[in-house]
Amino acid sequence: MFTQTAAFYDAIYAARGKDYAGEAESLAGWIRDAMPDATRLLDVGCGTGAHLAEFARLGFSVRGIDADVKMVALARSRLPEVEVEFADMTTFALGERFDAVVSLFGTTAYARIPKHLDAAIARMAEHLAPGGALIVEPFLDATEYRPGVIDAVFVDQPALKIARMSLSKQMGKIGIIDFHYLVTTLQGVERLFERHEVGLFGEATYRAAFTAAGLTFEPLALRASFGRRMYAGRQPP
Repeated sequence: MFTQTAAFYDAIYAARGKDYAGEAESLAGWIRDAMPDATRLLDVGCGTGAHLAEFARLGFSVRGIDADVKMVALARSRLPEVEVEFADMTTFALGERFDAVVSLFGTTAYARIPKHLDAAIARMAEHLAPGGALIVEPFLDATEYRPGVIDAVFVDQPALKIARMSLSKQMGKIGIIDFHYLVTTLQGVERLFERHEVGLFGEATYRAAFTAAGLTFEPLALRASFGRRMYAGRQPP
């Protein structure tokens, strides 16, 4: 995934205007409205720990997992007092239950196919306390995704310059995004490449996965950065 470029991830999404604080505040408000006594939160696909830090600031006891070793290292460095583990969202087992489990910024799209999405949602549901809530921010679905789209992000800091160019492609129900990076630091210039393959899951696929895991399903009125939707489900009390 972002193993080659994890060190630049926060700079890139700061340049894109990703609002981690605002997203965490909106979600925390929804969680506490639904569960006033909620305190424990797990972030599945926590990346560099930016959301974890905001949820911790808002008073949650947090824990995170990610399937990218470099992202885990960055999250641990950012939050040395928080447990952050290397784990696959389709198979993880932490031996603990949480009032809320969140999986944000399109993480579940990396399941790629519905069978693996079902497994990921089931694992998250297994980690909910009775009455707990799962909140997922999906990637684009097949009606929204557009192959042949080019995009560019530029980072302009005194000691860091980045140009990230991307081109979207599609193979069946899999979206493919090729990222090309030109990174300049005081140490020199690097050219990097990553290919990301994501499942273009629609609302019906998420609804089926939540239902199969024994959860309710609710599209939320909340919106994440870049207008992304969110879905929520509750564990029976």
